[in-house]
Amino acid sequence: MDNKNNNNKGPTVKKEEHAVVLDYLSRGYVKSDMSKFGGKAIAQAIGTEQFTLLELAPKTGVDLEIQDTVYIGKGKRDKIYRVLGKLDYENLTATSRIELEYAIRDIVESQEDKYVEFFNTAEALSTRLHKLELIPGIGKKYMWEIIEAPFESFEDFSQRLPTLADPAGMIVKRVQQELDTSTPKRGKNKYNLFTQPPRGQRKPQRKPRK
Repeated sequence: MDNKNNNNKGPTVKKEEHAVVLDYLSRGYVKSDMSKFGGKAIAQAIGTEQFTLLELAPKTGVDLEIQDTVYIGKGKRDKIYRVLGKLDYENLTATSRIELEYAIRDIVESQEDKYVEFFNTAEALSTRLHKLELIPGIGKKYMWEIIEAPFESFEDFSQRLPTLADPAGMIVKRVQQELDTSTPKRGKNKYNLFTQPPRGQRKPQRKPRK
């Protein structure tokens, strides 16, 4: 079925199969009200597909390491007993917030082809706004150079546009902005390019033509 509003929606929802551990609390949270699973070992993590923040319960006897990538899909898991649910940005521990940028960058760089393809195929959100304009560092000055000449890699990107030398870093900054729900999202920041909107937040929709 044809969907005329497809370009206005965030990324297609995909089940996270792997996650990167941001923090591991072997005795649970210090504050018992942080989670209904207080008192038990818990990990805060970020999915590698759409950067979903998650709470994970490790298997008994398993100690997790920060920045470990663990399998959380429906198949046999070697380290994770259960995915407890999604995690709000506001409930990230201090350690998780420090590790978040490193984890996002590793995810982006390990899936370079996927994100290079994003630059090559990004479409307009509306008649006035293009998806590429939402990436920190890319404005109208560079947008058409990017659209008109497909890139082969991050290195190719930085060589052809030296002033935008860190394409992976630009994506990392955008992902961090999307995940940070501590401040209201307005203007360009209300769109989700790489993550799913927080629970209860509606996706921006284009107004139908009269």
